[in-house]
Amino acid sequence: MNAVVGARQVRPAPDGADERWVTSDRLGLQLIRLIRLIERKRMTKAKDDGVERAAYVLLARLVIDGPHRSNALAEAVHSDPSTVSRQVAALVRIGYVERRSDPADGRACLLAATTEGHRVFEANRDLRNRWISDITGDWDETDRERLVELMDRFTTALEDHHPHDDVPAPQGAEED
Repeated sequence: MNAVVGARQVRPAPDGADERWVTSDRLGLQLIRLIRLIERKRMTKAKDDGVERAAYVLLARLVIDGPHRSNALAEAVHSDPSTVSRQVAALVRIGYVERRSDPADGRACLLAATTEGHRVFEANRDLRNRWISDITGDWDETDRERLVELMDRFTTALEDHHPHDDVPAPQGAEED
């Protein structure tokens, strides 16, 4: 028989599963729900700044961390260099990123956010923060701070996790 958590039905745990597995299942379902909601909300927003989500991640990294070489940028966002190259080309074309000579090696180039790229990033940052403030408007600040701490801890662990080669990736998993 399936258990009910809140208004949601939860599938039974397989034989031999412990409480950590059950909690991990609940967390996994919440993460799926969160990702779907964020994607849906992003798609229905009226603004159109000409930046696809994956390219926006690159722009954000360049604004937050400063100029990067292309390969370093790909590594920083855990992406394939050829994918990053295509996305950077789009950002350069619309004027949000520029290529600069690398002062450490004149043969190489650095990618840097332009003034317009900074403006677009800050405008999106403001919209995002107002949206989150509205969603959590009835939360007390201690709960908001605790959520930040737990999300930081989780995403850091996720970034640092290197699964063993003998453990298969989940069905339908995509590298971001």
